[in-house]
Amino acid sequence: QLQLVESGGGLVQPGGSLRLSCAASGFTFYSYAIAWFRQAPGKEREGVSFITSSSTWTYYADSVKGRFTISRNNGKNTVYLQMNSLTPEDTAVYYCATRRPGATTWYDPLNYDSWGQGTQVTVSS
Repeated sequence: QLQLVESGGGLVQPGGSLRLSCAASGFTFYSYAIAWFRQAPGKEREGVSFITSSSTWTYYADSVKGRFTISRNNGKNTVYLQMNSLTPEDTAVYYCATRRPGATTWYDPLNYDSWGQGTQVTVSS
């Protein structure tokens, strides 16, 4: 049974850092591209970052470029999101998801089949 479990969220002050993890099980993790999304209250779910199965390509939303870094360890079936210089606008529930094979637009949630339960990130002083 495919499962994605996010962790690493929490409360952090503006300017701080967090590292999120997405642990996968129940499928051939190394075959799938993975993305991080986030959803703030009253807002649509938005794509944050994306990584291909072999880490060849990574993409970022303009709002996080230069501050967030996505990576993966296929040996550990885990994807990471290192988040630096956090601002209150980064406050949201963060989700990881597996992209449907053959799908194109990385930031469209409709192109993703399986989702984790999410981890809350709150940036506040």
